[in-house]
Amino acid sequence: MCHVIVTCRSMLWTLLSIVAAFGELIAFMSTDWLVGYPRTPDAVFGSHGATAAGEAYRPTLGIYGRCIKLPQMQRGILCGPYAFRFGEIASGFWQATSIFLAAGILLLCAVAFISIFTMCFQSIMKKSIFNVCGLLQGIAGLFLILGLMLYPAGWGSDKVQVYCGLDAAPYRAGLCSMGWAFYTAMGGTVLTFICAVFSAQAEIATSSDKVQEEIEEGKSLICLL
Repeated sequence: MCHVIVTCRSMLWTLLSIVAAFGELIAFMSTDWLVGYPRTPDAVFGSHGATAAGEAYRPTLGIYGRCIKLPQMQRGILCGPYAFRFGEIASGFWQATSIFLAAGILLLCAVAFISIFTMCFQSIMKKSIFNVCGLLQGIAGLFLILGLMLYPAGWGSDKVQVYCGLDAAPYRAGLCSMGWAFYTAMGGTVLTFICAVFSAQAEIATSSDKVQEEIEEGKSLICLL
């Protein structure tokens, strides 16, 4: 018989796991990792900013995408990938970042999917599903940390210098500032480790004595605080 077990701690862990996975996925796909210095569409790029007069805007650069305003566009900013193949990503460090982030996000999405079914299934191959998911989240967190540590090492690439000026160098953003996607990725990484630790509390909540008493009474739907 399938016993549906719902506790506050298990539901909170499920919710946080989903938030962490989607947060990292959205950050990875975003172009707002670096925010370039203000310039106009027809500006001349230099180490001290744009030299042409007019309405300024700030382009953004992601791991594989960018947002720019072209001279022929009267309104709006064009966003899309600048790299259509893996080898076209700005630097080898960003290629490594892509691999580590993608691996971490894949694990997080798998855990988020599995967490939805933990109300009905609390074990897999005689192992606690919460412990298994917590381990996967810990591994995903390590992948994410490696990716975020390697990301600033790619700031010295030619692509970044176009957006951030000639002063841009590894671990020095030059005239650029960090965009919301970078901070979202950092927050998602912290939340991933919180979920990994909190999975133990979800396991304790779903295997407590109160839950066992409810099962022995023949209840199939068990809701506990």
